[in-house]
Amino acid sequence: MGALYHQFVGSPVGMRTASSLERAMEESISLQPYVRRVEVRINRDMLKENIFGYGELEGRMIWAQVEIEYEGEVISARLEYDQESCYPLMRLR
Repeated sequence: MGALYHQFVGSPVGMRTASSLERAMEESISLQPYVRRVEVRINRDMLKENIFGYGELEGRMIWAQVEIEYEGEVISARLEYDQESCYPLMRLR
């Protein structure tokens, strides 16, 4: 989850390119060892475009879930913005 967050925060993104950035994030993280499934969503309601029609991806915009399998054990990790703490939290489930 840390790799997903730090690799992509700050990426240029606009309404037109948000879905392709979601797919790129999923495909990139899916290459990591033991990853079984990845799902990424960008909150378009938080996306603020500049005069050139794009903005920057912020950590609070990312919702992601990754499923990992290692030695027969499966674990799910999630990254999502926590309104109460105003912070994008990573959690194991």
